Amino acid sequence: MNKPMQVLVIGGTGTLGRQIAKQAIDAGHEVRCMVRNPRKASFLQEWGCELTRGDLLEPDGLDYSLEGVDALIDAATSRPDDPRSVYETDWDGKLNLYRACERKGVKRVVFLSLLAAEKHRDVPLMDIKFCTERLIEQSSLDYTILQGVAYMQGLIGQFAIPILDSQTVWVSATPSQIAYMNTQDVARFAVAALGSSQTIRKSFPVVGPKAWTVNDLVKLCEKYSGKSAKVIRVSPFLMAVTQALVSFFEPTVNVADRLAFAEVSGSGVKLDSPMDETYKLFGLDPSETTSVENYIREYYDMILKRLREMEADLDKDAKKKLPF
Repeated sequence: MNKPMQVLVIGGTGTLGRQIAKQAIDAGHEVRCMVRNPRKASFLQEWGCELTRGDLLEPDGLDYSLEGVDALIDAATSRPDDPRSVYETDWDGKLNLYRACERKGVKRVVFLSLLAAEKHRDVPLMDIKFCTERLIEQSSLDYTILQGVAYMQGLIGQFAIPILDSQTVWVSATPSQIAYMNTQDVARFAVAALGSSQTIRKSFPVVGPKAWTVNDLVKLCEKYSGKSAKVIRVSPFLMAVTQALVSFFEPTVNVADRLAFAEVSGSGVKLDSPMDETYKLFGLDPSETTSVENYIREYYDMILKRLREMEADLDKDAKKKLPF
């Protein structure tokens, strides 16, 4: 096992960040998570994480959270319900974070970015990821940048649940093929980077085993749910109009930033990259990476089993009320 470190995880309450925190603990590291609301992060404490209260926009809290830390894993991204622009929450926050790292002498940094960010700088989230990469690269930090695309967890809300509930699935008229990856697998790379000197001051793609089309994903959900999908394709023009409308109102500014990201997933450009070198340098086995097919199948197996159990319980209650 690699030498245990004191690791600070930023974004530990998020979908990816919590997986990173859990796997870092399992790998024997001492894990600290900086959170804005410790009460909502109690599950991290139950796993064995130390919690510190802080905000990327408050430099004093950053200095305290970085005290005694050997390495930082940055998985923070503003939430969709954050009323502030991603430029304020993410970019200003990143400037504060990495300046604090240099002040406190924390050299080892793992940053979770997005693949092909440099090609989509008109999209706020991609622009911030690109600028943060350049910021880190021009620093003296011993960084590793992991460039992902999209998480399998997002497929549940976009495809699996609507198809199971016989609801409409809305997709772009020009969808991209996307190599989705399970957040647990992305977390494996983030934690493995800490023990590999070969990954220092380098960037790596971190994507799933295969790029999937929307049609293939819909067919997969139909196969394992036993339901037929109702799909409506939305033109890029309509998405642009929606983005323009919501950006007029300040409380929805973050929604507008997120809608802009649809330009990436609906660009028709394949979001994938070779992973052989990444697996080799990180010392991970590609056969252990979750496939989309297995992920969707296991999700439906679990949900359909629960539904059958609920129906059985309802039948039992109904029989108890019968007069004979």
